[in-house]
Amino acid sequence: MTYFLVFFYLQVLDFLTTLVGLKTGAAEASPVIRMLMHFGPAAGLALSKLIAFGLAGLCIWLNKRHLIRRISYWYAGLVVWNLCIILTARAIG
Repeated sequence: MTYFLVFFYLQVLDFLTTLVGLKTGAAEASPVIRMLMHFGPAAGLALSKLIAFGLAGLCIWLNKRHLIRRISYWYAGLVVWNLCIILTARAIG
């Protein structure tokens, strides 16, 4: 279950770094997440994380745990990207 804990922590980090990025003036790049954010930034991000957890649960149910491990690499890169955007925005502003 370590892979699922890593996935969970990366989801939390993505949620938080995206919110901070939005506060610093960055824009959301994903059109799907932008559409969900019409409900508000936090609500849209929370909804996207619920969808991600639902898909992870489906992967576990279908015994496709390796997919969670693979997508965790994507989210790790995304968190690093968010941090770079935050640091760049703070350096410029």
